[in-house]
Amino acid sequence: MSSQTPSASPAYVDAPTQPETRGIEVVKPSERHGRARDLFGVWAAPNVSVLNFTIGATMILLGLEIWQAVAVIVAANLLWVFPGLVAIAGPAAGTSGSVISRAMYGVLGNKVIIAFTGWLISAVFLALNWLASSFMGADLLAQWGFDDPVLVPILVTLVVSAITVLVAVYGHALIIKSYTAISIGLAVVFLAVTAFALPTVDWGYRAAEPLTGVPLWSAITIGFTIIASTPLSYINSPDIARYLPRDTKPSHIIAATALGGALPGIFFTVVGALIVTGLTGEQLDAGIESAILGLLPSWLGPLLVLGVIVNTIALNGMTTYTSSMALQSVGVPIRRIPSAIVIGVLGTGLTLYLVMSTSLLDAVNLMLQFLVIVSGPAMAIFSTDIVLRRNRYDAVDLFDQERGGRFWYTGGWSLPGMTAVVVGGIATAVCLSTEVWTGPVSEAMGFVDLSVPAGMIVAALVYLGLSKTRLGRFAEASVVSSTRPATAGADAVAAGSAAGSGEASA
Repeated sequence: MSSQTPSASPAYVDAPTQPETRGIEVVKPSERHGRARDLFGVWAAPNVSVLNFTIGATMILLGLEIWQAVAVIVAANLLWVFPGLVAIAGPAAGTSGSVISRAMYGVLGNKVIIAFTGWLISAVFLALNWLASSFMGADLLAQWGFDDPVLVPILVTLVVSAITVLVAVYGHALIIKSYTAISIGLAVVFLAVTAFALPTVDWGYRAAEPLTGVPLWSAITIGFTIIASTPLSYINSPDIARYLPRDTKPSHIIAATALGGALPGIFFTVVGALIVTGLTGEQLDAGIESAILGLLPSWLGPLLVLGVIVNTIALNGMTTYTSSMALQSVGVPIRRIPSAIVIGVLGTGLTLYLVMSTSLLDAVNLMLQFLVIVSGPAMAIFSTDIVLRRNRYDAVDLFDQERGGRFWYTGGWSLPGMTAVVVGGIATAVCLSTEVWTGPVSEAMGFVDLSVPAGMIVAALVYLGLSKTRLGRFAEASVVSSTRPATAGADAVAAGSAAGSGEASA
């Protein structure tokens, strides 16, 4: 067993009024609490977002009719079932998803995957979300006489990022306790915006040149990929669910997570698609957010801006929280709270740079466009592993990083997992269609974008096939796992297990 597993079990408190000191350490059965339905508000709060308006408008600007846009929006949001599915691994193992994925990629391979998907990409997401709220907050302050084009966005960024990091520091209990109320408050504001914007909708809208044939399928599939990138990016869902009792019904976890993300996503994205039909070219030139602000009464505009900022804090607070554990899982000797602060500082620094520069913004946006190349296959592999193992994950084995451990595989690398994520990524890339990159398969099909289904299906099939061979040693692992009591891992590792960040918890 790894020497990083301490014999003592420090006391951890999961309360909204106290900072959460537990990181990737296992949650003991005696410390489990909560209900699956609590997850609904947690996932709704980040997804009651002005970004949905923008994405909905994009569907119409791609050339789709209203009913076609609605169909694409609903279909793409069905992928929220995948964050719901991987969330059930949290209560099963009692630890972070960035630790559970050692079962898929091996002890060393997992460090590479998590280093990229777990916190590097997260820092970029933090920056982009903070950037949007900073500029909208600065625009509001400019109306009140604070119009310094540099100082004001910087100050707004610092305030918003500080609150965000504070949410991440207080952690799980604060997120569970407050996000339901936040989602209700945001829903009220966004429904009020909807009420004032809908009268401008052109219900008889028809595209100037209706799409047919291959161009139509190109627009449909590109729109699907844009929307699908959001649910596929939430591979961190086990981190939020890990405190639930192990006997919580998986179906309830899946439903609460998936519906929490999908329902506001579908509704407000459809609203965005409807609103854009009544806007003029001049209004759109200023951006969909500014155009919507122009439709609102003077008292509602500031509330929308405040809602955007609160939504950003909710989204980035969760991102910072889960990223702090990802940093631990790759082996950085740091406790969770300092880790959250480090992530916040990195994101803040990048945001401030973006405030002063436009060239980097283009580069970051390009990076996010290609995120689906990693997120789609990774989500498919995680989901496939849960099905193959029947959601049986043993904490003792997950935290055993010694050579010869069950998840050491081949020199610390799981060849099935690493091969699947690479091959799946290639399949995604060759089927992807963006403004800066068109894969050869997509180009041959007339710019039809099948990147999401192609990447996920290929990754799942490769992982499934190789895991059944000696490369994966999957059969042996499944037998051992099925003979060990469900709570053995949590009892043995207890709450003080800090494998992957042993020095930090020593």
